[in-house]
Amino acid sequence: MDTKELNEKLLKQMRDEQDYYREWLVSLSPEDILHHAYEYAVREDILASLEWMDLEDNLAQTLLDCDKPLQDIYDRWENLETSYMEMIWDTIQQQAKDAEKMKENDEMTM
Repeated sequence: MDTKELNEKLLKQMRDEQDYYREWLVSLSPEDILHHAYEYAVREDILASLEWMDLEDNLAQTLLDCDKPLQDIYDRWENLETSYMEMIWDTIQQQAKDAEKMKENDEMTM
């Protein structure tokens, strides 16, 4: 198999894994579904990333050999120290500053 075929096979395997996860998820109560919403969204992002990029043959094959590569990748992501919350906070602050500037500009034109 060439690189493209290996990556397509991996993506299909991971999509199947996500479909199974989704079936399980929709069988839960609405409250439990909300509890898993972040995980579902990140798993979808992982799949989207694989649609745009190809792994090297040996790496794609290694993930293909895993029972649940999507879950394994998500678990690793979940344990990473990311700056996600810092980015959220920076966005909140920047929006507040921009809104404050717009308010000041509106008051000056009146």
